[in-house]
Amino acid sequence: MIPFYQTSCSRNGSKVDSQPSFRSVPSIKSLCHDQSFSRNLEAQHQCIANLKGQNSYTSSLVLGGKYLFTGSSDKEICMWEQKALTSTIDAGIIDTVIAGEGAVKSLVILADKVFSAHQDHKIRVWRIENHDTDTPKIVHLATLPLLSDRAFKFMVPKNHVQIRRHKKSTWVHHVDTVSALALSNDESFLYSVSWDRTLKIWRTNDFKCLESIANAHDDAINALEISQDGDVFTGSADKKIKIWRKEEKKHLLVCTLEKHRSGVNALAVGRSSTSTHSVLYSGACDRSILVWEKDESGDMVLVGALRGHKKSILCLAVIADLVCSGSADKTVRVWGGVGRCYSCLSVISGHTGPVKCLTMTSDQQIPSDTTSSYVLYTASLDGETRVYSIEKGYHYEMIMLL
Repeated sequence: MIPFYQTSCSRNGSKVDSQPSFRSVPSIKSLCHDQSFSRNLEAQHQCIANLKGQNSYTSSLVLGGKYLFTGSSDKEICMWEQKALTSTIDAGIIDTVIAGEGAVKSLVILADKVFSAHQDHKIRVWRIENHDTDTPKIVHLATLPLLSDRAFKFMVPKNHVQIRRHKKSTWVHHVDTVSALALSNDESFLYSVSWDRTLKIWRTNDFKCLESIANAHDDAINALEISQDGDVFTGSADKKIKIWRKEEKKHLLVCTLEKHRSGVNALAVGRSSTSTHSVLYSGACDRSILVWEKDESGDMVLVGALRGHKKSILCLAVIADLVCSGSADKTVRVWGGVGRCYSCLSVISGHTGPVKCLTMTSDQQIPSDTTSSYVLYTASLDGETRVYSIEKGYHYEMIMLL
């Protein structure tokens, strides 16, 4: 049995390290390499499309209904029709908008709205108009913080915070790159994190900023995830993962996870195959993907690591019992897990640059009792956004083992 590794959990409450460590974490036991597991479970991949259309590399990806949205390093947001994606240049692209300055760092979907996080310190809200027709459009709806929110806060001195030696701003403003967004489970709130080290909470029905946690980390915050039970996870260049929980009207720090040796770049949340508890996956510059589980007392404990990448982990995605990881080593790895036994099912090496972001969805067109089918979207600093079909198959022996 693989032992638990208790974290250093304090209950008080992609910038990376300036000198990042690329050493792995050898003291943490690997969760891979169970031979009986890997013999009976396999995944095959095939590149089915190579998307062209943006003028620079894709920095964010999100799936919403029948559309794929991509944000670029050069302020473009493109909308694609998923079913029309082929290897033909520009196939499937429907509409493009340009906003702000610099990269579009994160995208989330809420019904017919798209929230985008930008390098110019802003969050923008877009509406998808005519989405039931052949000519849908992306229309700008708002920029956060709203002008009314800014003006009201500006009039009251106590709403001003020091951001540099001779400069102040109201607390509703992000003052550096907005690096990640996430929606609460009931979609009532939007969470945002930034390289300015703050965590902010916005109401989605009127876009008002309700709360800002200053100095949430000691360095830039790179990653943000929310579990099914409402816990908010933030990952930072300070090597820490913090867990926040809403108590009455405020979010409080409930735990700090400290096992990574370098900046945390990516987080993803899944659910344990052996219980109803959340599983957190964290990827960092130390080349390791750490796996954390919530125990019976509600504490997050470290159960092991997934190893195989040769450089920094830059992005993660979870669907069903699959974990996908993208790395600066230019590969994507697909991991399968049963309980605490994981195996690397596939290594995808089609990109010629670091893999910056990825997302995944089930492919319902190929139902089977022994095969699960998925579509994987990956984007790299080589300027390519690729689409892969993934088929995960179980041999008969694996079914008997389960």
